[in-house]
Order: sequence, then structure tokens, then C-alpha cells
Amino acid sequence: MRGVAILGSTGSIGCSTLDVLARHPDRYRVVALAARQQVDALFEQCVRHRPQLAAMLEPRCADELRARLAAAGVVCEVLSGPEGMEAVAQIPDAGTVMAAIVGAAGLAPTLAAVRCGKTVLLANKEALVMAGGLFLDAVRTHGATLLPIDSEHNAVFQCLPAGFDRDADDTRGVRRVLLTASGGPFRTMPPERLAEVTPEQACAHPNWVMGRKISVDSATMMNKGLEVIEAHWLFGLPADRIEVVIQPQSVIHSMVEYVDGSVLAQLGNPDMRTPIAYALAYPDRIASGVDFLELARGATLTFEAPDLRRFPCLKLAYDALVAGGAAPIALNAANECAVERFLEGGLRFDRIAAVIENVLSRTASEPVQSLDDVRAADARARHLALEILDGRANRGGTTRGIEDIG
Repeated sequence: MRGVAILGSTGSIGCSTLDVLARHPDRYRVVALAARQQVDALFEQCVRHRPQLAAMLEPRCADELRARLAAAGVVCEVLSGPEGMEAVAQIPDAGTVMAAIVGAAGLAPTLAAVRCGKTVLLANKEALVMAGGLFLDAVRTHGATLLPIDSEHNAVFQCLPAGFDRDADDTRGVRRVLLTASGGPFRTMPPERLAEVTPEQACAHPNWVMGRKISVDSATMMNKGLEVIEAHWLFGLPADRIEVVIQPQSVIHSMVEYVDGSVLAQLGNPDMRTPIAYALAYPDRIASGVDFLELARGATLTFEAPDLRRFPCLKLAYDALVAGGAAPIALNAANECAVERFLEGGLRFDRIAAVIENVLSRTASEPVQSLDDVRAADARARHLALEILDGRANRGGTTRGIEDIG
């Protein structure tokens, strides 16, 4: 029986992972869970799955969880803070770690799992966006196994030829990767109306059930931009061999095109339990609980090129990938700050890209050689993004707040 730890267990990926695990009690055992601050959800998960260890990023939440578990007679060690998250990632009884903490906060615990040589199921795309080279060096050095969970990268992984090696000069006939996107809730909205978009509208994805931050990223297509950068690191392909195609039905999850003209696609209903189950059992396959795809019942497949006027964040991500160095770190940090402000009601939806572009324009193209470099670049970009959002950024003696940058 294989032990599994879940970083971000109360989020949508974490809950889907627990659902798949519960369908196979003879194969898997939940040994550790970690969440940021959702005490009620983590308490219920601990009562049901009885992990050895639980951790919460917020110490006060950990204190509450510890007291509630003790009162319920549930034996479970509870830790807090970044150290607690890393303890979950490193717990000896877990051979597999689901890395599903959203944002930059997931980088350190995910790296901790890699450094223990574990099988890491990577749902935290920011780990590769921010520190792709360092992260993959750690995977090689410590003999870890890295399996992608994003539906797009998992689909590409399934469509690649046997023996594909991202580090080899021979790409085994792969011409390019085609990442599909739904286009989100505003695919057909006139661009001039994007200024009116509310957080509730942005979080109402037409096909997927996701958390609020990633739902906004999907609506701006920054999520797809981050996936382009992630695909570069996962599959060793340059930006010009990674293309985004809008597939509104979210039935084709991504494709691989070969030099002989063949295109292999992975299809399925839009449910994250499919890639989760594939990665958990790899190279075997297990039941996921997902409904089977009934193509004969009127399923349609349509394709569009993304409109970069409507989705400027996608172009910014490509620009950051080409620039390299600290640019992808700044892209991610500025986006996190801008999206948080939008969700709080303090920034118009159509200004998110403007904040990111402004931060990128002021980010030096410097190499990133250590985790400290990553943290420093992330901190600088967040500081600048908040200055812009608060109207305190200064350039050439002129204060340029968000009202001044489009």
C-alpha cells in the first residue's frame, strides 16, 4: 500500500485527489494533509482519512484544528507555518506527494518533497514558472519522479512517445506541443466590456470547477500563459514550439504534433480526477470516478486561435519565457498581486494585464542561480506591483499608479 501526502488538501485538486484515493483503499493510504487556513474542511478530512500528520500555514488555524481533533478523539499530529508544510512534504511514510498549493507559497514544500526523492505529482505550476531550472536540477540530483497534474500537461505526457527525454537533443519526432484552452467565461465578450467584469463573473468558469485565483487566471488566460512556461520546462521545448489553441468544449485536453503530420490528442470529460488518477497509478490506470466520454451523443469539437487583444496576459507570458531569468518570476508575482486586488474589488479586470506589463518593463533580465535569487526577485516584483496598485510607483519623477497605465 502506497502512502500519499497532499499539499493543499482543501483546494479543488486536493479534494479531487482524496476522492480518487478513497476509491482505492487497497492501494493507497493518506498519511499527511496540509492546508492554508480552512479549518473546517481540514478537520473533516482528518476525521475521515485519519492521517498521521496535518499542517496549516496559519498558526492560529493549526491551534484550532489541534483542539478540535483532540476533542473528537482523533490522533493526529498538527504542525503550523512553512515548517509544518515542509514536514508534510517530507514525511517518510509517503512515497507520493500531491503538490497542489496554489501560488508561490507552494514552491518551498514542493522542493522539499523533491529533495526527499519522492514521486511528486505537480499541480503547482508556479514551482516551474518561478524556478524551472533549479527545480529540475533538484529532481535529477535527488532521483525524484515528476508527474504533471495540470490537465494540459498530463495530456501531453500521455501523448508523447515512449522514451521521450526532455534533456535529449533528439525529440523523437515531436514537432510541437498544442496546449488547449477553453477561453474562459469571456471568450466572446467584446473587449470594451471587460472593464465591467466582476469577481463573481470571472470565477464562474463554464467548464471547470476551480478555486477563485485560478479561475481568474483562466478568465485572463494568464493560466494558459503560465502553462506555456511550465510546458517549456517539462518537455524541453522552446516557446515557438508550444502553441495555444482555444477548444471551448474542454474535451481535448492537449495535443502533440509530430514531424510526419500526425497529431495525437488526449480526450475526456473536464474533470481533474482523470489526470490525478493517471499520475497516482502511473504507468497503470485505475478508475477515477469520471463519467466516460460519449462522443456519439452530439459532442462537438471546435477550435480557435486566441485573441491577444482580449487576452494580453497570454502574450506577456510568452514574452517573459523568451526573456528568461527573473522575468517569469516577476510575471507570476505581479499577477498574484493584481488578481488578489481584483478579487478584493480594488482593481478593474481589464487592468490586471497593465499591472503585470508595468512590472515586467521594470524587471532587469538577470540570471536566477539559487532559491535565494528566486525569493529576492519575487519580493522585488511584489513590492513594485503593490506600489503600482497603490499609486506609489515613481518613474522619471512622475508617480504612475494604476489609473495611469491603461
